[in-house]
Parts: sequence; structure tokens; C-alpha cells
Amino acid sequence: MNPRERLEEIEKNSLASYATKSSQSIGRTLHGDEPDDYRVCFQRDRDRILYSKAFKDLQYKTQVFLISEGDFYRTRLTHTLEVAQHARTLARAFGLNEDLCEAISYAHDLGHTPFGHAGEETLNEIMKDDGGFEHNLQSLRVVDILEKRYQDYDGLNLCYETREGIARHESVYDNPEILGEFKQFPMPSLESQVVNIADPLAYCAHDIEDALNAGYLSMQEIKVLGNPLVDRVLTTCRGRYLGFEDLDTTKQARLLVRTLIEETNIAAIEKTLENLTNYKIESVHDARKTDAAIVAVPIKDLEDFRKLQQFLMENVYKKPQVCIMNEKGRLIIQRLFEHLEKGPEMLPKSFKTDHETAQNRKDKRRVIADYISGMTDRYAMDLYQMMFEPYEKVMFEFRE
Repeated sequence: MNPRERLEEIEKNSLASYATKSSQSIGRTLHGDEPDDYRVCFQRDRDRILYSKAFKDLQYKTQVFLISEGDFYRTRLTHTLEVAQHARTLARAFGLNEDLCEAISYAHDLGHTPFGHAGEETLNEIMKDDGGFEHNLQSLRVVDILEKRYQDYDGLNLCYETREGIARHESVYDNPEILGEFKQFPMPSLESQVVNIADPLAYCAHDIEDALNAGYLSMQEIKVLGNPLVDRVLTTCRGRYLGFEDLDTTKQARLLVRTLIEETNIAAIEKTLENLTNYKIESVHDARKTDAAIVAVPIKDLEDFRKLQQFLMENVYKKPQVCIMNEKGRLIIQRLFEHLEKGPEMLPKSFKTDHETAQNRKDKRRVIADYISGMTDRYAMDLYQMMFEPYEKVMFEFRE
């Protein structure tokens, strides 16, 4: 028995009956299976994503606040790592496959544009007559086509279950059209559902912390919000941490966010365990054939959580400072796209080749969208500066 077979045997004996086992994966359906003597298939998926160009570039992509505005805000990469951490916590509580949860978590935002959701909305508007732009489907495009790491094929040749988790990632911002090959099951795997819960938990809790530290929110606004979930968290903080009310905003924010994460994790664990029992989930197939998500939080907590998200939308994401940042990003993406479409000879070599071989206008525009969506904030701003500032020197290293 080689190390991979031993690990697969450990999964069979230690994971829950409804967990997705590596040895029972549907497999690498794009370019055939590639067994490894030392790693199970979902470990390999995670590692392939971790070493991809797109993953590395997440460190310079906006989460909420532009990278250029400060070094202490969360980036798309730190958000991704936090999602993975929450997903592992939940997966371990349910006896699910942590490797698969981690792989999906690492990949779920690979297709995000520079400048956060403002960038995505702008590219979607530009591409509205040519298939639109949606970052989950773009993430799938990244791992299936755009990453160039292997001699025999494009993409990363990930397992079906990892690709399914990317394609069927859902949250407030994420409701992608389900592609044909992923319609064969009413629901995705439980591991995919775990990441769907972990993502909003991560960005909601940590956006509060960033907003408090940036001065866009005050603790007083949080305390008078009247949200039952937040009130419960504050009550816990006051009882658990002596002198909580006398701490400075930064320390209060950290304790608030830590406790909010704990409360929502506990709620998700308790509700999911209840669902596993009520729906009599005993296998992967049982979970996939249900008509509702098994991994969930109680309805009341979900309503309170969504109200908290709406509060953030109105009081943080729509702050004048954030709106101005977003407008900068929109302008940069719009002008870059317009000029690259008029002058595709300005594209880097690999994209220029794809553009020249594209069969129609729609496909040519998709090549430009691929190029722009893969840019970091910094790269997009530098390219914009070089293109439109007459005295800027044209000494620029183009990204392939």
C-alpha cells in the first residue's frame, strides 16, 4: 500500500459516511485521471490551485478597500485564506473532507477582477451582449483553460467535485448560471455547501473589522443597530471580557468579530447536524438529491445575518470614500477595454495570439475580458497610467 492508498483508507475509516471520499471521486473529467503515489486527488487539486498564477495574484486584488489606499486592509487573498479556515472548522465538525473544502475555498475567487465587485460589474456591463461576466464562472474558466502550467493541456485538470464547488458557489453576490455538466445533481456536495456558508461568514465579519479600523463605522453605530445577532454577540462580549466597554475601538472590534464568528459557526454546526438527522443523510448521494442545502444556519439567524449584510451595504460599501474608489476602478477597466479592443496589438503575446485566432467578435472580446480580469489592481493602474499619461515612460513588463 503506497502513501496515497493509505491516506484513502484513512479517509474511508475516519470521515463521515456522507463525506466525499477521494477514492470515490468522479475524477478528472477534462483530461483524464493522473494518480499520485503520495497525495490523494483533492490534495493535488488544492496544491495545483495554491501554485497557480491566479492564486498568487489575489494578494494584490481588492476585497473592499483598494490596495492603494493602505496596507492594513484585507485583500482578496487574505479573504480567501479566511474562507478556507472557516470551511475547515465546519468540515471537521461534520466529518467532511477538509482537503476538498480547502481546494474549493482557494479557488472560489480566482476569477475575480481587479477592484472587487465594482470591477466585476463593469466587465459584466461591457460584455452584456457577449455572454456577460460572472466571477464564479470565470474562476472555472481560469482552472479549466486560462492557467498554463502543463505541457499536454491548458488549465489545471481538477477533479469534478472541486470544479463543481467553483461552478455552484452561491452567496449574496454569487448566483451563477449552473452549467450543463453540473446540473446532474439537484445539490452540490456537502463540502461545496460548507464553502457557500464560510464565504459570507468570512467577508461579513471581517469587513466589519476593517470598516471599524478605517473609521467608516463606529462601535456606537454597531451597538445601537438593534440587530438580534449583533446584540447577542455584544452581550457575550460584555460577560466574557472584563472591561469590554472601556477598550479602544480596535480591541473591541477584534473581540466583536471573534465572537460573531464563534456564534455563527456554532449556529451553523447545530443547524447542519439537525438537518443531517432530519433528512436522514447517510451518503454522498443522499446529500446531493435533497431539495435544499443541508449545510445551513437557522432561519432567524440567517435573517439577522442578511440584515447585517444590508447594514454594511448601506453604511460601508456605499460610503462616499468607497464609492469614489469603486468609480476609479470602473473608469480604469472601461478605458483599458475600449483601447485594447481598438488596438489589440497592445495585448501581450499569448493574448494577442488568442485574439488573432478567435473566430468572431464575441470571442475576441472574451480574450480581452480574460486579460483584464486577470490583472491585479496595481497592474491595471500601472497599465492605465502608461497608456493615458503622455509623459509616462513606456517601460512596462507585460503579463502573459
